[in-house]
Amino acid sequence: MVSVSVETAEQTEQRLRRVIAQADLVVHDGIWCFEESPADQPPALTRETLAVVRDSESWSHLVPFRQQDGGVERFGIFSFHFTDQMDNSGFVGWLATRLKVELGTGVLVVCGSNRTRGGIYDYWGCPIDLVDKAIAVVEALRAG
Repeated sequence: MVSVSVETAEQTEQRLRRVIAQADLVVHDGIWCFEESPADQPPALTRETLAVVRDSESWSHLVPFRQQDGGVERFGIFSFHFTDQMDNSGFVGWLATRLKVELGTGVLVVCGSNRTRGGIYDYWGCPIDLVDKAIAVVEALRAG
């Protein structure tokens, strides 16, 4: 269930620092990219496919980069699974702002849900050249 919090900025900061510290963080190996296909041709899902989204014209699926994927943006990917019953509202905006301030980059975020693992999870992507720095920012926030 989406939480609605009425709190001060300080309380939000403290809560989200607890959230990031307790989340299950995974750094996904390799380089990732979005492949696209027309809306009437859904992509085949494989074990390597991390996410699939679509608009009215095309499917976009997040998959490992292959050399023949010329001209696509290349990303490093990390993910968070959040603990059950923890209010993670505002987390995406909070961490995205931190990464923008610290690294000068925007991010991509794709969210999903797995109720057997506590609920919401997020895949985060940033330019591949900045992924190590992004993880360092995340680890510093996790350490307090």
